[in-house]
Amino acid sequence: MELLNGRPGNTEGRLPREIRTYDLLDSLGIEYKRTDHDRTDTMEECNKVDAVLGVVICKNLFLCNRQKTAFYLLMMPGTKKFKTKELSAQINSSRLSFAEPEDMLKYLDIEPGSVSIMGLMNDKDHAVKLLIDEDVLKDEFVGCHPCVNTSSLKLRTEDVINKFLPAVGHDYKTVRLVGED
Repeated sequence: MELLNGRPGNTEGRLPREIRTYDLLDSLGIEYKRTDHDRTDTMEECNKVDAVLGVVICKNLFLCNRQKTAFYLLMMPGTKKFKTKELSAQINSSRLSFAEPEDMLKYLDIEPGSVSIMGLMNDKDHAVKLLIDEDVLKDEFVGCHPCVNTSSLKLRTEDVINKFLPAVGHDYKTVRLVGED
């Protein structure tokens, strides 16, 4: 693995959702670093990618309420534990659970293991509410997948907040997660 500037020169074998991510970032003038890697299914594999990027990739959780009438994308530090009760109180939504893989595809055009803020570019109806833990916003950089989990990106947090989110028509709510019982 190595840290590369921008999009891949050869896009053969890459999924359209990944290429659309690079197209959008480039059109917005957002600079990013990229590393390509095997699927990251364990924390150990993620830690190796983090070391190359020089930033910890956020934990991205795709959640919904019991009725499946409200969907949330939660960005939080990978080091924190997720406690449903803690988040539910802040967003006035009880019975949060992980959304189904088919909902990830429907709303974000993403598959399990690839959940990322970049998927919001595919949420044209703005059905997904973005929640960002306050500690993520304190970091200069954010790490995420370009809608696939065989590549990872390093972007400036301010570019994600001030350029990417307005371009895709999404706002966010800051939440405070402690991860303790």
